[in-house]
Amino acid sequence: MNDVTPGGSDNNLVERAKAIILKPREEWPIIERETLSSGDLFTRYAVPLAAIGPVAQFIGGQLFGYGALGFTYRPGIMGGLSMAVVGYVLSLIGLFVISFAANKLAPTFGGESSSRNAFKLVCYSMTASWIAGIFGLIPSLSFLAIVGLYSFYLFYLGAGPLMKVPAEKSVTYTIVTVVCVLLLYIVIGTVTARVTGLFGGMALQSGTVSDSDGGTITLPGGGALDTGKIEQAAKDIEAAATGKAETVAASDLQALLPTSIGSYQRTSIESSKAGPASQAEARYEADGKSFRLKVADVAIAGAMAGMAGVFGVEQNKEDADSYEKTTTVDGNLVQEKWDRSSNSGSFMTMVGKRFIVEADGEAASIDELKAAVASIDAGRLARLAGG
Repeated sequence: MNDVTPGGSDNNLVERAKAIILKPREEWPIIERETLSSGDLFTRYAVPLAAIGPVAQFIGGQLFGYGALGFTYRPGIMGGLSMAVVGYVLSLIGLFVISFAANKLAPTFGGESSSRNAFKLVCYSMTASWIAGIFGLIPSLSFLAIVGLYSFYLFYLGAGPLMKVPAEKSVTYTIVTVVCVLLLYIVIGTVTARVTGLFGGMALQSGTVSDSDGGTITLPGGGALDTGKIEQAAKDIEAAATGKAETVAASDLQALLPTSIGSYQRTSIESSKAGPASQAEARYEADGKSFRLKVADVAIAGAMAGMAGVFGVEQNKEDADSYEKTTTVDGNLVQEKWDRSSNSGSFMTMVGKRFIVEADGEAASIDELKAAVASIDAGRLARLAGG
C-alpha cells in the first residue's frame, strides 16, 4: 500500500482511522510514504472526522438534554446548532495552527522541517480526539472526551517517521508543541476557559525522558506512561469494535431500574436509543428530595474510556461546601460530586468498561446516591452484554 487516499470512500476513511488508533507503530511509516496532498487530506479525512464531536453534541443535546441535580435541560435547535458550527470551525482552524507549530519546532529537536509531513502528523494524530467526540452523544458522558489525550501518544509515535525527530527527543518535542499551540490559542483569543483549565497547569520542568517498545515513557516534570498498557487499551477498543454483541435495547435497560430504593419511590421512567448508545432513567422522590438514576450502554465508547485509566485520569477538588473527585477503579472510571450546602450531587461509575450507571440529584447524603447506583444489578448487565 504505497498511496492510500483516506476518505476516497467511506471504507478507506474507516480503515485508516482504525489503523492509526489500533496499530500506530506500523501505520506511521506507511503514512510517511504516501503522496496525498494536504488539501485532499483535509477535505477527505479531517473534514468528516472533525464533524463527529459537534454533530454528536448537537444530537445528544436534543435527544438526552443536559442533566444536573435531577433536572434536564434541552437547548433550542438553533442555539445547539450554532454551538456545533462554532466548535466545528474552531476544530479545523486548530488543525492548521498545530501543524504550523509542529513544522517550525521540528528542527529545534533534531528533526526536519516539512509542512506537508507536519500536516499529516497532526491530522492523523487528531484522529483519536475527533473520534472521542462521540461521547458528546450522551452529555453526561462528555467528560470522557478526555480519552482524546491518546492523540498526544499518536503524535509522539509519528514524530520520528514523519518529522525525523530522534526517539530520545520525541516526548519533549510533543510537549513543547502542545504548550506552544496553547499559547498561540490564548494570544488569538480562541481558547475557551474549559481548555485552559485542562491544560493550563502543564509546564516544562527538568526530568528524564526514556522510550522503548512496550516500555515506559517518563515525562519531564514527573509522571509516566506505560506504553504496554496503552497498546492493551487499544486492543480492548479493537475487541469491542469487532465484537458481535449489539447495543443493549433501551427497554432492557429500563427493566433494571427498581420501583423503589430505600424510602425513595420511582415517580417516572423513560428510555431512549441513539446510534451506538442507549440509556434508561427514572426519577425517585422521598421527603421533598429527588434524584435521577440512569443506566446507559455505551459499547465501544466504554472501551475507549479505558484509555483514561492509562493516562492516570484523576481529579480532586474541595472547598468548605463541596467536593469533586474522579478516579479509576479496575479500569473503570468513577466520578463523585457532593455539595453539602444543598445536599445534592452525583455518583457515577462504569461497569465492565461498557455501561455507565449514575445517580444525580438531591439526597440526605452521597451514600444514598451510591446506594442507588448499587441497586443496578451488575450481573444482569453482564448477561445483557452476553458476558
